[in-house]
Amino acid sequence: MPGLLGKKIGMTSVFSADGKNVPCTVIEVGPCVVTQVKTVEKDGYAALQLGFEDKKEKHTTQPMQGHFKKAGVTPKRHLAEFKGFEGEYNLGDSISVDFFTEADFVDIVGTSKGKGYQGVVKRHGFGGVGQATHGQHNRLRKPGSIGACSYPAKVFKGMRMAGHMGNERVTVQNLQVLKVIPENNLLLIKGSVPGSKGSIVLIEK
Repeated sequence: MPGLLGKKIGMTSVFSADGKNVPCTVIEVGPCVVTQVKTVEKDGYAALQLGFEDKKEKHTTQPMQGHFKKAGVTPKRHLAEFKGFEGEYNLGDSISVDFFTEADFVDIVGTSKGKGYQGVVKRHGFGGVGQATHGQHNRLRKPGSIGACSYPAKVFKGMRMAGHMGNERVTVQNLQVLKVIPENNLLLIKGSVPGSKGSIVLIEK
């Protein structure tokens, strides 16, 4: 789906026309520049590679410097491919937040906040084992039995257990665009989006 790259600024709230206080996320979107145009004849599929945020040339590898020079743009820190763009785009073209309109619905892809190593109660919402009294002293937040005895004599794959939580690629679908502020390249999205402040997100129509 067509879309743009953006940076999550934070959350705020706005009042709707009927006076409701609506929580929303502020995202700085673009301007994104076209760094590569992929075609069916040459690459087997049609897509646009977009770049976002300038990067110092001394921190860019030589192959990537050549890639950006071919497109006639300065080095970019973040790159992403999007399919489904209508119309013709050329190398170096800039796409701004005007690409979206109010009342659009978008899918947002981001990396969720890392929570570190967590137990089953926090990670999967387990209720814990047994009661807090009657002699129980060290199993309140434990997972309980994770398998059978002699049969099947193993722990099945996918068993919900303690482990690393967060820091995963997450997609939230059908979020409404509340407001577009072109002069500041800002997009107000209804609700929350994955990621911490300053993280990069993909906004797809």
